[in-house]
Amino acid sequence: MSPADTGGRSEPAEVATARRPRPRIETLADLIFGLSLAIDAIALLPTAAAATTPADMNSRIFIFAFTFLFLITAWMVYTTYMSVLPVDMMPVTFLNVVLLLLVALIPYLLNNVILGDNPEIRDYSSSLFALELAGILAILASFAHILGVADNRLVSPEGARLFRNGRNRLAILAVVMAISIAPPFWQVSLFGLQARIYIWSLPLISYWLGRAISPQSRTYRFS
Repeated sequence: MSPADTGGRSEPAEVATARRPRPRIETLADLIFGLSLAIDAIALLPTAAAATTPADMNSRIFIFAFTFLFLITAWMVYTTYMSVLPVDMMPVTFLNVVLLLLVALIPYLLNNVILGDNPEIRDYSSSLFALELAGILAILASFAHILGVADNRLVSPEGARLFRNGRNRLAILAVVMAISIAPPFWQVSLFGLQARIYIWSLPLISYWLGRAISPQSRTYRFS
């Protein structure tokens, strides 16, 4: 519509801004999370090099189950934050891109941790995966920090308090994941699994146990 059609007046700048399409990063995120799950399912297929054994099947099921749980948990936390965060902020957009890159790498690294060709590859992949987990948790903590800053006024004061608590939990877990990169955590094993792999389960335990005990602290729903 031209200015002449509206009596010679153009639309106010704020109206034009309000009609500007929002970035579709959330749609892309859903796609990448889903793609990672689909790629992870490929790990269930037997290799052509050797017949599938019960131990091989157990390893593949373990990979799929762990990756599935971690991706679903990360997606639930991520979508909760992104439902409130202003996605057109440059820091938020940048962190989103980095987060999605890390998510896309999860199936590849975790498959190499269990099914790598040699111990050196498995050790190296597990170190990278631990670093990746630390990065994902740190980015989620950054999102929670933005939401928890009272001056941003993105949520209610009570909501900001819960997001700050979430930020603290995620930051601590990120540090723990980074510490798990230390070689002793790969050299020590229990029931056939390295200690580093047990440490990776801490974010899952933290989220789901916290959700069971105090749902409000994980869902951020306020009455």
